Amino acid sequence: MSDTQALLNTALTALHTQLGAKMVPFAGYNMPVLYTNLIEEHNAVRNSVGVFDVSHMGEFYIKGERALDLLQYVTSNDVSKLFDGKVQYSCLPNNEGGIVDDLLVYRANANEYYLVVNASNIEKDWNWISEQNKKFGCEMTNLSNDYSLLAVQGPNAQKVLQKLTAENLDMEYYTWKNGMMAGVDNVIISCTGYTGAGGYEIYMLNKDAEHFWNAIMEAGAEFDIKPAGLGARDTLRTEMGFCLYGHDINDTTSPIEAGLGWITKFTKEFVMSDYHKKIKENGPAKKLCGFEMIDRGIPRQHYVIEDVNGNVIGEVTSGTQSPTLGKAIGMGYVTPAFAKEGSEIYILIRDKKLKASVVKMPFLKK
Repeated sequence: MSDTQALLNTALTALHTQLGAKMVPFAGYNMPVLYTNLIEEHNAVRNSVGVFDVSHMGEFYIKGERALDLLQYVTSNDVSKLFDGKVQYSCLPNNEGGIVDDLLVYRANANEYYLVVNASNIEKDWNWISEQNKKFGCEMTNLSNDYSLLAVQGPNAQKVLQKLTAENLDMEYYTWKNGMMAGVDNVIISCTGYTGAGGYEIYMLNKDAEHFWNAIMEAGAEFDIKPAGLGARDTLRTEMGFCLYGHDINDTTSPIEAGLGWITKFTKEFVMSDYHKKIKENGPAKKLCGFEMIDRGIPRQHYVIEDVNGNVIGEVTSGTQSPTLGKAIGMGYVTPAFAKEGSEIYILIRDKKLKASVVKMPFLKK
């Protein structure tokens, strides 16, 4: 997208600009990548608390007597295991053996669910689920343009948000509740996040977004809360080995290849389930692995991975300099023989062959 006029704004775009954020096009939105300093923002989240505007994410509401049947068919995880107020990570398999998107499934009750999807895939996901829904007849509502989403992440997130609500925020990971926060009713408070630092994701109507941002920043002042951009979001999720759609998973990768067997349940039938089951039984032709650079250099998406003899064995999908670990780390697909911990691999960076070692993810051990 060449000109910013065509970009969509969140309810907080003007506020980010006021704060001096560096804005970039991301998934069709005008988003803050950085406010002051990436390492500072990253460390604030890892060690104390930071807040992200992730209002570009998509939200769908699914309702009907066959809502569970629809979600069991379109997602890879077992939705029947959810109870009211439980969240589940899952993916939407496509008809080609790849992934339409990864997503979160929120259960409100037996007949009502919320789905949270990636910004870049809102239209694609909506069309895909709508197509499958023809067999199930559920009521579907796209709430993506109505809601804002703030991710308050870090070890002090609970202390910050508890000041703003009477709800008990001592919540189990991957659960959610509807309650009053910062004087606003019907707010979705979700104990989830994409940083591995603990915290919450708060969904509110667009009209309340700025009020929430200011209330959170004020409540977090004593913990030196920082606004954090997409740059820190990426380094934080990479340290945890979390997949990013369009990088580590896409339309052509199976969740089994991506190490997402834990969200791929063959106790039920879903789109292309037999195909993925065969990959699990026979072993995948490629596997997503994590690696640490031994030689100096930062791996980036699409960089070639070779063995010691110069044979191409794979490709980098994500890579960064880890602020927490002080070393360059990456993820990529390699042939299974090289996916084992301790395997020596080489990343081609600017025509130089740089040594790396395969490590177990997450990179950051708790």
